[in-house]
Amino acid sequence: MTRKIPVEFIENFLVVWDPSDGSELYKMGFYGKPLGISKPKIPEFNVPLILDLMEGLYLAEKGKITVYEGVNRQKVTLKKLRQKARTLYEDFDEKYAVYRDLRDRGMVVTPGIKFGCDFAVYKHGPGLEHAPYMVSVKRDSSELTATEIVKAGRLATTVRKRFIVAVPNLEKGNIRYLIFKWFKA
Repeated sequence: MTRKIPVEFIENFLVVWDPSDGSELYKMGFYGKPLGISKPKIPEFNVPLILDLMEGLYLAEKGKITVYEGVNRQKVTLKKLRQKARTLYEDFDEKYAVYRDLRDRGMVVTPGIKFGCDFAVYKHGPGLEHAPYMVSVKRDSSELTATEIVKAGRLATTVRKRFIVAVPNLEKGNIRYLIFKWFKA
């Protein structure tokens, strides 16, 4: 894809109004949610595509989309998108570092709220498989209690996923992934 897809910034979301452009982004890596379609069965749809700010920032950084706002279609900078995302997401910089790293590794990353974590992560994509991983992002200075590990392990086992704690070090630019594997004794 050589041209940048136009995307409108509206409050806390980004909207791809042209359904063929939205379908193209969705096919590229399961980006966004087609409006009114919770689980698309096919990658072509005839509705706008809604991107969250994390996805939009990533796609804008990669040069895949151009973000504009208002009737005069004023271009929105990466700095403005990042600032808005910081007001919406707790620990945005840490979470975005993990999101970007996983996406750069070819994984499909979606919100993990229904699993009680930050991200659900797929190797191939939703609809093709169940997400094999649930990822929680923790600051380097955070403590992880035994109770939190047990709770996360029970949840991960119930939904048949591997539980991963991602610990980004923003100063060093690296991320440690702690993967918990549960087994019966």
